[in-house]
Parts: sequence; structure tokens; C-alpha cells
Amino acid sequence: MSNNMISDRYKVVKHIGQGGMADVFVGIDTILNREVAIKLLRGELSNDPVSVLRFKREAHASTSLSHPNIVDIYDIGEYKGHHFIVMEYIKGNTLKQLISKRGALCKEEAVDIMKQLVSATIEAHKRGIIHRDIKPQNVLIKNDGTIKMVDFGIALAQDALQLTQSDSIMGSVHYLAPELAKGEQASKQSDIYALGIVFFELLTGDVPFKADQAIQVALMHMRNDVPDVKTIDPSLPQSIENIIIRATAKNKGFRYQNAEDMLNDLKTCLSIDRVNEKKNVFSFPLENENTINENDVKKPSIRKAKKKKKSFDFTWLIVSLVTIFLFAGIYFLLTLSGIINFKKEVIVVPDILGLDVTSAKVALENASLELDSNNIVYELTESTPKGKIVSVEPSISSEVDKGTLVKIKVSSGIASYIGDYTGRRLSEVKKELAPYTNFNILLQEEEVENVAPGTIIRQELLTPNSVYNPEVLTDIRFVYAKYKTITIPWEINGMNIEDATKLLQDLGADVLLSPLDTSTMSDEEKANLKTGVVIQTTPAAGTSYTQKDDSMVVIYYY
Repeated sequence: MSNNMISDRYKVVKHIGQGGMADVFVGIDTILNREVAIKLLRGELSNDPVSVLRFKREAHASTSLSHPNIVDIYDIGEYKGHHFIVMEYIKGNTLKQLISKRGALCKEEAVDIMKQLVSATIEAHKRGIIHRDIKPQNVLIKNDGTIKMVDFGIALAQDALQLTQSDSIMGSVHYLAPELAKGEQASKQSDIYALGIVFFELLTGDVPFKADQAIQVALMHMRNDVPDVKTIDPSLPQSIENIIIRATAKNKGFRYQNAEDMLNDLKTCLSIDRVNEKKNVFSFPLENENTINENDVKKPSIRKAKKKKKSFDFTWLIVSLVTIFLFAGIYFLLTLSGIINFKKEVIVVPDILGLDVTSAKVALENASLELDSNNIVYELTESTPKGKIVSVEPSISSEVDKGTLVKIKVSSGIASYIGDYTGRRLSEVKKELAPYTNFNILLQEEEVENVAPGTIIRQELLTPNSVYNPEVLTDIRFVYAKYKTITIPWEINGMNIEDATKLLQDLGADVLLSPLDTSTMSDEEKANLKTGVVIQTTPAAGTSYTQKDDSMVVIYYY
């Protein structure tokens, strides 16, 4: 790139990111005079045929898509051996950054984001394109709340060349469908699985499975059910949990058959008549993805046979009795010697307090016990870090039968207690809470008598001394005594500054006197000045002014 220009059209401004294959820059389209994002295949990969093919595949997959929730592709090409894609530049954060900052989103916001994501996925699937790397890191959020799906770097057109086995599982392992972990080909339903995991993360603030190594996470997707979101947040309606259960079903036969069905479910999941619907339960595995019809099951025919009359043979009775007594004697001797023992094996519950869920599950399995993954309870604690186990049932060191289900409570964070701000000045409290970025301060004024304006008279949503999670965005509302609003008198200009000050103070305003500079004036100009009278005010005469703690009416004079 000479002079930071690509193809004599795109001026590179600055580097803003790096992916697995390419660098991303902000640039200027000098012909259309607009900001663009430029994705440039890194130099060391330009000679790798597989990398070039993947990069070209992204470009051609993306250019065939036109949807308000998919980033627009403006141009593709090659410049001095470097392949590039020019696309819409989105100013904003990724969905992953939003979740990291705010934690779990409210259900209405999460559903709105999912409807946009699924709509974008429908468009891609209609074009025969499977994204294969749907995750919050590949979703950008515009300032108006619109989301844009990006990075079709491993998207696969259904009739395109399959590259390598490793290429089929390049997508982030935290959103990897079980069948992809097994090496199967990506499909529309593997995208739907990823959408279900994203929905879980939006509602809980975290992914369902975590481990130190990617292979461990992949195994969890294959073996473990996604935790119930209603256990984490009991306020969520069953209709929302049902969407996640269906989207993340281990077997594709139980999953949404297409993204349109998932979108239709999202459109109605917040309706009042779906709040207490029956929970989705998939109680048996399907042998294949085809629905089994009742008519497809062959019923055995009933054969009629004539009964033959037999004579009773006492020899068989004697042999049977001798055999029974023989086995009874052997059983008695083995039991007496202790070789046969039908007592259940007793297991001591290991100490898993302070462990994370994944480590606890491994420790219990090693002890021949089972973690009750479907009934994990999350709660704020006094001192236990987020994600660590705070209590166990049955209790640590107690003796239980082999295979017993062990229930756990997990810390959702270290609790904090909110102070009591009633009776204090609103301006002081706002300054005090300013460093705590996870407080969303809502204000409501109220007319009251015998209370100084700007004084907090009531604290709502987060009431005094209540518990809250400092890592999660939390609303607090202050209801304060209404500030007094006056109109700056028209006649104030030209008044003696002492009289003007008294007039404004009698109206309830704080006043600041500000003498004007005369150092640059001539003696003649100074001699003609009117001194000690109001020249002008801020706010100006005739305008409305609200007296707050940190505001003043400024009087200018010579």
C-alpha cells in the first residue's frame, strides 16, 4: 500500500482490529467520500491457497446478502498481492463487549436482539449460506440499537468445496453444535444451535459451558444439557426457556427445523398467554433426524396355533427342584463367606466448596457421584467470587449411595449494600456515585412543601440498605424536591447591581457578579461607561431559569 491507498481509491486511516486471517482498518472511500471498513488478508497468508480460498469465500458469500441486519459489502479485490474486502463501517461495540460490560440483559432487549439475529440468519440460509461462526463477537451494535452480523469468514455455501476436517470446526467452541464437534458437516441447524447459545448468554451474562481447554468445552456440548435459564433467573417466562431448550437440543431431530420457526417463536414468547406454558422435555433420543410416523411402525401379526395336548412329565419337575436347591446352597455359602455382598456402595461426598461448576462436576464424577446440572441455584454472597460453589447438598463428607445426585449453590457475585441517600442533596449524591459505572441513575422530580429544592425525598428500585450485584447494571431512582424555575426579569438590564442582585435573590436565584474587562479601552471610552449597573445577564433577560445546586445567574457590569 503506497501512500496508505488501496487501488487508488481507499485511503487507510487506522488499524482497528485483527481476526484469524485478516487485519481490519478504518478507511475513506475517496470517490464516495464515506467511511468504510477494509479487511485485508495478512501478507503471510496471501501465498496460502487454502487461506486465499477462505477469504474469497467470505467475500462472495457476503456480497450475495442484502439485509438490514447483515453488514453491507461494497467492494472486493486484490491489490499488489493482497486480497481485500471493503465493507460498511459500523461505529459501536460488539455484542460480546455489551454483555461483558452489562452482564445479563433484560428479557425484552435480549428477545429484540435475537429477532434481528435470526432474521439475518434466515436471509443467509435462503441464499444457501451457512454462517458457522455465529457468536456475540461477530455481532456489531449500532448506536440506534440495530445489530449487524459480520464475519462470514468460514461461512459455507452448501454447494461449495469442503476444505479440511479442521475447517469444519473453526467456529468458536463455546457456540459449537454437538454434531460439529463430532466432525459432521455444518448445517442450518448448527447455526440454530449457536443462536440458542447466544440467547442463553444474553439472558445470563455468560456462556453455558466453560473449561480450561477447548476440547473439554466441545465434550460438554456433546454430553451435557444446557443449564436451565429459569434456574439462573426465575423471573424469565417458560416460553423463553423453551426456545433455548429447543434450539440447543443435542439431537437435530428435536431442534428447530429452520430459522423461520425460531423467529415465529421469538415473536410471541413475551405474550402473557405463554408465560406458564409446559416446559419442553425431550425424553428419548431419535435414531435419525426423520420424524417417525405411527404408520411407519410395523405391527407384528398374530399367528394362531392349535394347542397340542401333552402328558405331564415328572422327570422335569424333579430335575428342576434339584437345580433350585443346588443354586440355593451355593448362594448361601458365597453370601456367608462375603464373596457376594448386595449392600450398596457407600461414597463420601468430596469437598467441592469454592470450585467452579466444571471442576466440581469432574470431582463428583471421579467419586462416582453426579452433579444435578439442571437444578443449580445462583445467589449473591458476602465474600465468595462469582462462579464458585458456596453450598452442597448432601453435605461435604456425608456418606451417600453411589450415583447420588448432588445439588449445589453457586455465587453469582459478591453482594454490595446500597446506602440510604434520602434527605441528601441530589448533586452531592450524583458526584458520589459517579465512579460506580454500573449504576443507572433515574431521576424524578416532585413538588413538595418545606423541603429544600434538589433534596432527595425518596429512593426507589434499589431501596436503602438492599443488596445488589456491583458487576451488573442496576437501576436506582431518586425522587427529589422540584427545583424552582423563574423568568429573568426584562427590566434587570440597566439596574443598579445591588438592586438587581436583591431582585434575583428574592425570586430564589443564586447570583454571581462578574465585572467586565476595561483594560483595552481608551480613557475616553472608559469615561463614557455606565458603571455599577447591569450590562447583561446569563441567562439573558426574559428567559426561563431553573435554580439548581450548581447553577447561578451571572450579572455582568463595568
